[in-house]
Amino acid sequence: MNKTNIYQQRRDALAKQMLSKTGGGIAVISTAPELARNRDSEFPYRHDSDFFYLCGFEEPGATLVLKVTSHGGLETHLFCKPKDPEREIWDGLRLGPEAAPEILGVEFAHSNQTLDQKLSELLADQEAIYIRLAESAEADRRLRHWMKQVRGQARSGINPPSQLHDVETLIHEMRLFKDAHEIDIMRKAAAISARAHVRAMQICKPGMREYQLEAELLHEFRNSGAQSVAYNSIVAGGENSCILHYRAGATELRSGELCLIDAGCELDGYASDITRTFPVNGKFTGPQRALYDITLAAQEAALAMTKPGNTFMQPHEAAVRVLTQGLLDEKLLKLAELGSLENAIESGAYRRFYMHRTSHWLGMDVHDVGSYREPIENPSKEDKPWRILQSGMVITVEPGLYIRPADDIDEAYWNIGIRIEDDAVINNSGCELISRGVPVKADEIEALMKS
Repeated sequence: MNKTNIYQQRRDALAKQMLSKTGGGIAVISTAPELARNRDSEFPYRHDSDFFYLCGFEEPGATLVLKVTSHGGLETHLFCKPKDPEREIWDGLRLGPEAAPEILGVEFAHSNQTLDQKLSELLADQEAIYIRLAESAEADRRLRHWMKQVRGQARSGINPPSQLHDVETLIHEMRLFKDAHEIDIMRKAAAISARAHVRAMQICKPGMREYQLEAELLHEFRNSGAQSVAYNSIVAGGENSCILHYRAGATELRSGELCLIDAGCELDGYASDITRTFPVNGKFTGPQRALYDITLAAQEAALAMTKPGNTFMQPHEAAVRVLTQGLLDEKLLKLAELGSLENAIESGAYRRFYMHRTSHWLGMDVHDVGSYREPIENPSKEDKPWRILQSGMVITVEPGLYIRPADDIDEAYWNIGIRIEDDAVINNSGCELISRGVPVKADEIEALMKS
């Protein structure tokens, strides 16, 4: 199936939801704005994920409008930057509205300079409008302008939409379930990221700086065709490994310490997300190895629960149980004080060393969209069960342990931060790990680094 058909199918699916919910209406989805980095310089542009999901168009300054009739008909209007030879010399070629219908498979394309005028026309006598609620002050201003323009035609018998709905709720539920095309891209992204982690392990040696390993990651990402990082890479040596969202800095990587790398590339709009922790000198110390093996066992327990029919929280609960038992075994938690494993879990004592959840959705965004609770119409506060895992969902599985210096902690464990993260595609038989191109067992990591 070609890409144009994939995007058309997604638009058709969104239109069917709008037809079912309100008997049709207008959906308006704009791409991300360009952002200034400083004077005369912008941040590298990245499209809006929802917008791209529906049309595959990567240029800034664009808006997609879907008009769904009460009989199920669908018109797709794309508003984009017009061709401009002078600006294209500076900023690159534009597709332009003339070529957009054939290339993108939309019915109509217009200059984005006509958006306000055309939206006023398209909104006339529509029952409902689907937009991103509270997206930005500018988006709210434009909506008020469009509605005011339609209300100005009231004496001609023309009325504005009377219903306002959140389009993100519909799109994000669609994006939660990946099709074969999406999963294929994510496999490739994960393979690139795995190679980058292998490269970092192989080149790491005492005396290097964190930013030097980050450079190796970036080289592998771009050299393999990835367009960008999926998020700011974490390269954390020694005590920095206990900072969850640490950025690669200038810290020297020292023999006897660990290095934690959480890094993934973005390929064709889809993220990968891998974390590995390894000894800077290639050999785990006794305490490091003990905590690493506990964390890996926790991941294995979580993966065993990552399958259709289980809830989103069951892998986390399985990981917490193994981690907590390991903390008791290593006497980082005191059984005499807590009484039992169950009490240690129930009291949340483990959160001192493990303070985040084990999983999150993965897709076009590294922390991808989709409700973590079952979608129930008008649920009570007590009636919001965790999401049931289903085939086509993609999640990360990433338990960790972070031991900061403290008077009641044996110094041998100080500044040991460990996280192990892989990307899992839920399928009918369980899950497929698409990120295991990089070793995960301690012996395999040591062997790789020795070689």
